[in-house]
Amino acid sequence: MLARKTLHAHSRIWLRLNRPQSQSQTTTTRHPIRCSSTLVVPFTADRYHVRRENFAKVTADDAKVFREIVGDHGVITDAADLEGYNVDWLKICRGQSKVVLRPKTTQQVSDILRHCNDRKLAVCPQGGNTGLVGGSVPVFDEVVLSMGLMNRIVSLDPMSGVLITEAGAVLETLENYASERGRVVPLDLGAKGSCHIGGNVATNAGGLRLLRFGSLHSNVLGLETVLADGTILPFVSNMRKDNTGYHLHHLFIGSEGTLGVVTQVALLCPPKPTAVSVCYLGLNSFEDVLKCYKEAGDSLNDIISAFEFLDNSCYQVSCEKHKILPPLNSFPFYVLMEVSGWSPKAQSERLDSLLERLMSSGLVADGVVADEPSKIRTFWEIREGVAEALTRRGYVYKYDLSIPKREMYSLVEDLRVRMGSSVDVCSGYGHLGDNNLHLNVLTSDYFPEVTKRLEPYIFEWTSQHKGSVSAEHGLGFKKRNAIKYSQSPTAIALMKKLKQLYDPNGILNPYKVLPDE
Repeated sequence: MLARKTLHAHSRIWLRLNRPQSQSQTTTTRHPIRCSSTLVVPFTADRYHVRRENFAKVTADDAKVFREIVGDHGVITDAADLEGYNVDWLKICRGQSKVVLRPKTTQQVSDILRHCNDRKLAVCPQGGNTGLVGGSVPVFDEVVLSMGLMNRIVSLDPMSGVLITEAGAVLETLENYASERGRVVPLDLGAKGSCHIGGNVATNAGGLRLLRFGSLHSNVLGLETVLADGTILPFVSNMRKDNTGYHLHHLFIGSEGTLGVVTQVALLCPPKPTAVSVCYLGLNSFEDVLKCYKEAGDSLNDIISAFEFLDNSCYQVSCEKHKILPPLNSFPFYVLMEVSGWSPKAQSERLDSLLERLMSSGLVADGVVADEPSKIRTFWEIREGVAEALTRRGYVYKYDLSIPKREMYSLVEDLRVRMGSSVDVCSGYGHLGDNNLHLNVLTSDYFPEVTKRLEPYIFEWTSQHKGSVSAEHGLGFKKRNAIKYSQSPTAIALMKKLKQLYDPNGILNPYKVLPDE
């Protein structure tokens, strides 16, 4: 069978993949590396011309109170140490905070917020600081509330699969913990080695397997949250079925720290599949990508756990950055599809049958399949490494959009014509199964005139096609004023009332999510 021949060829490909690259294969990027420690990132307030709201400034008396709450070890004021908390992962946004607080308990979080609320000191809650829209770093001198020390895993019920953990636990740590106990965390991100589950919840992170497991609204059964005035909203029930009144915890999922600070999470972890296969497919058009998705859904709907696409530019830059010899030759588009279940033989036969049909019909030009964990990880590294690879080549204007499948790549093509030679790269990849396009426009540095040509054009285009201007990254600071393209004036007005109710002094993550007045 053709699919089996692909597997045999794959073994030879992997011999090449695991061989060290020679000097002649090493390439040099022409753009400066933006993640260099020597790069001075402009202050967000200066770059984006933001006006500071009427919050108090931290005084020596405030610092004394903070030390009484969290101890000397929990207060960071050294300028060099503060930099990592002030600058976002993309090296685009930079705050001016003079103090970082690192609580270890929910009560400490409560005491900090109560004091800050009384003093009208603005607070920026921060998890792993892996966000892409400037939501996790201060804009001015907000007090940074870092949740990294609240990383205890409380329990995992073997019967129900409910995992209870503090908000500062790293996602990959949770994945390993659950995996060792026969469970799987229903969320997987490229940033899993750094991001915190609390931050994932606060941003309603989508990730790579939403197609299989659904969003965090489906899997978070309960939260412990601290409100702006220090009130602790505790767990009450972690049951999958609880129809008693308003489901308040859902308000905090995706609120990006503007309504309260998540301190504990109850997460439903389904059983871990025992058989996993990942295939990379090369295709000649986006229309073929869509047809491939339809065929795969019709044949393997019950076992597909991910269906991703990349264009050639994303694929090549990721392989180059991570020094992976591409498993396939050059094609305009690539599909990464993962299937998982509990019947290895039947699953393999179904996948092989599908691949044979796709390749025999000419819909798929070439393909490789991985069953071994090490090979699966490298396949995923190509897909997960795109964002980092692009940031190391220049300034990336990133857009995270929900667009109907048939129109997803049309936006990329429209922008290439619109932007022409004024940009270096215009590329797209994303979660096809979730209608989620990650649009990336690359230039050597930040140019305001490029932003003006991209925005609001991209948001208007997305709105016209009944999409969303933020699929999974959130609005944060950078996209807050684009909310009007996806929400009605009535909905925005209600959100503002909720913000006023939960945080009357507006101290929690100001300048984020809601639009400027």
